Amino acid sequence: MIDNESDESAPAELPESSSGLSGIDLVRRTLEEARAAARAQGKDAGRGRASNPVPRRVAGQRRSWSGPGPDVRDPQPMGRVARDIAKKRGWSGRVAEGTVLGHWASVVGHQIADHATPTALSEGVLSVTAESTAWATQLRMIQSQLLAKIAAAVGNGVVTSLKITGPAAPSWRKGPRHISGRGPRDTYG
Repeated sequence: MIDNESDESAPAELPESSSGLSGIDLVRRTLEEARAAARAQGKDAGRGRASNPVPRRVAGQRRSWSGPGPDVRDPQPMGRVARDIAKKRGWSGRVAEGTVLGHWASVVGHQIADHATPTALSEGVLSVTAESTAWATQLRMIQSQLLAKIAAAVGNGVVTSLKITGPAAPSWRKGPRHISGRGPRDTYG
């Protein structure tokens, strides 16, 4: 006579009925129990991230793969790689200066960028040319806010002051027929 209660091969009672868990909650609980059992045995049972991401290979040991989690050997975004190289070589300041000039519209906003253009950045002084004298005056009035926007975008100390100029007027002192010196002043004298 076979007794089901004492039989080792008999299926266990489903935990779903005793704890009220079903579906994904039951799977999560089972996974956590398996991880706890692995940790109790001294194994690293995390979420795919090992404490040493690049395992060292010992003679006679099989290669272990990184698993489904992120790893230093995975392909990295180009921006992150370029930022790391710039940081290692000490180019971060020059990259920040290039960001101010190259991404002017995103740094100060499209409304200002439509009417003003950065022309040079030297020793922390950013030269900005406005399209009209009215815009130059407005930019001078909000100069501290512009400096705050630039500092928020690229970091403090990259741009320390602004030199805002209006449009350049045509010069009569240049050209192929220009004569050096004072030239004639009052010819009706």
